[in-house]
Parts: sequence; structure tokens; C-alpha cells
Amino acid sequence: MSGGVDSSVAAYLTQRDGFQCLGVTMKLFSNEDLGRASDRTCCSLDDVEDARNVARHLGIPYYVFNFSQEFKTQVMDRFAAAYEGGETPNPCIDCNRCLKFDRLFQRARELGCEALVTGHYARIEERSGRYLLRKARDESKDQSYFLYTMTQSQLAHTRFPLGELTKGEVRKIAEAQGFRNAHKRDSQDICFVPGGDYGRFLENHTGRRWPEGEILDPRGRVLGRHRGAVRYTIGQRKGLGLAADGPLYVWDKDMEKNTLTVGPEEGLYRREVFVREVNWILTDRLTAPRRFRVKLRSRQREQEAEVFPLTDGALRLVFDAPQRAPAPGQAAVFYEGDYVAGGGRLWNGVEKA
Repeated sequence: MSGGVDSSVAAYLTQRDGFQCLGVTMKLFSNEDLGRASDRTCCSLDDVEDARNVARHLGIPYYVFNFSQEFKTQVMDRFAAAYEGGETPNPCIDCNRCLKFDRLFQRARELGCEALVTGHYARIEERSGRYLLRKARDESKDQSYFLYTMTQSQLAHTRFPLGELTKGEVRKIAEAQGFRNAHKRDSQDICFVPGGDYGRFLENHTGRRWPEGEILDPRGRVLGRHRGAVRYTIGQRKGLGLAADGPLYVWDKDMEKNTLTVGPEEGLYRREVFVREVNWILTDRLTAPRRFRVKLRSRQREQEAEVFPLTDGALRLVFDAPQRAPAPGQAAVFYEGDYVAGGGRLWNGVEKA
């Protein structure tokens, strides 16, 4: 229970269905640890009090589990290391994989709980003994992209009560139950990077300062200076501070040389990408080329692609249409209809369209 409306309604619906419940909030960090305060991130005292208030309202036991050390090493440190290595990480996926469906999942099993229940907008189905992950009925709120790392054991012992509901329906249920967080705003930022200032977070978290470097055109000519390559992402346009005849975008980052290569938008498109650290849900593994619809970003429309298995368990994806700014570290999630077939992380080895 994060203190938000989604997990609160998930708790209510589970209790309504006749299950004996207990509520848990994961203590991951405090905003004060980041040197700032914000009412739009998780883990604040107000969030804990909102979760506790709902648990009291439902008459269920409530606990706060301190996973701050695990969150630092498995999410925040990984996030910083990825940026320092020139990648574009997704910490929400790491949090689900390492915290919610690993540490918290284990704690729930130790406490004798039958299932872990969360407020994610997704669905789980069982078919012929295999557990499948399906998109939420409300595709505008669907969170299946962030859950592709789930295992069969985790899917078998997890419940997503909001999978058949819209956000509006969830708020109406909370209103009807008198929950004080019925109209609480959703968090918009990465929880530990309020305001989206990655550079400031990286400096505070690592204690490092990254020097300025050269901005190059595709021919290697110097166009200007940047504030440290770690602060930029592939496809970025804003913040370059360049005067040019047309818009320029970050094509590439060389972290060793501390340079950015920029060019026009058409140079960002790729048809082929490579994926590793793959987890399959719909099948045990891929033994032959197969077509899927693929997302490289959570809010992207699914794109048709042929997926080819490689000898080391990695995959080569060839899209029907070139994709804009695929970057190492991003998640590629494969769909068949409404179902998540699997997913993995992009790595270097891209070809221009």
C-alpha cells in the first residue's frame, strides 16, 4: 500500500472478495535523503499515513517494511551506473523485479500469505497450468510493460484486482468507501528523481561532478560544449544550447571521450536492435524466428517486428518500420494480442535504417 488510491482500492476489493488481508508499505527512501521535499513522490510521511488510514478503515493489520538498503543497491545504484555507462535505464522495472516481486514477495510468503496484491493495472490468467500476463482492460492505464520480468511462481501468487477497471471506476470505489486519498494525484516522476532532474540526482547520489565536453556533428566537427554526457539521453533535443539551421538531436554518447554526437531527427531511426537479459512468460524460450508486436517505451504503440533467437539467449529484432531513438538500457516488451510474451533490455549493436 503506497498511500495512493490504486493500492487502497486493491486492498478493499481483495477484502471484499472474502480474503483475510494485511497491508504493507515498503519504506524505500525518504525525500529528505535526496535533499528535497515533494508531495508527488512516494515514501513521504503523508503517504504512510494515507496507507495506514485506509488499513485502519478496512480493519486490517498494517506494517511498514524497511527495504531502503535493497532499494539503494538494486534500483538507485543501478540507475546511476546505467547513466554513467551511457544507457537509458528504467528504474520502475528494476523496482518491480528486485523489490516488489522479490523481497516483498518473499516476505509475504514467509508470513504465510497466499498472494501478494498490488494496485497495478494488468491482468493475470491461468491457462493449462501456465500463468499469463495480460494488458489491463483500460489500455490508457495499462502497466504490463513494467511487469515483463515476472516469473511463473510470482504470477501464480500475485493478484491485480484493478485489471478490469478504469481509473475513474477506481476513484468512484474509493469515494464510496470514504477513503481520504480518493482524489490524490498520481506520482508523475521517477520516485527518487522528483522534477526529472537526473543530473542533480546523479551528482548527489554518486558525489561526482562530470566535466563539460564537446558536441560533435556526424563528421566529428565540434559544434559546441555540453555539461557532461551523463546528463543527456539518445533522442534528446532540448538543452543542447546550439544555434543551427534546423533542430538537432542526440544521436550517440561516447562516455569515455565525454562527447555527444548530434544530427537531424532522421538519423535517430533504426530498424534493427538487439535484446538480452530476456524473460519469457508466454513460452519457456524462443527456438525459431517469430513475429511479435513490440514496445520500446511504455506509452509507445506496439510495433510489428520479427524476433530472431541468438545462440547466447539474446535476440535480434527487425522492425517492419524504423523506430525512433532506441537506446541501450531501454526495455523491449513483446506482445501477442493482449498478452505479454516476454521482454528484455536493449544493448549496443544497432544499424541505421
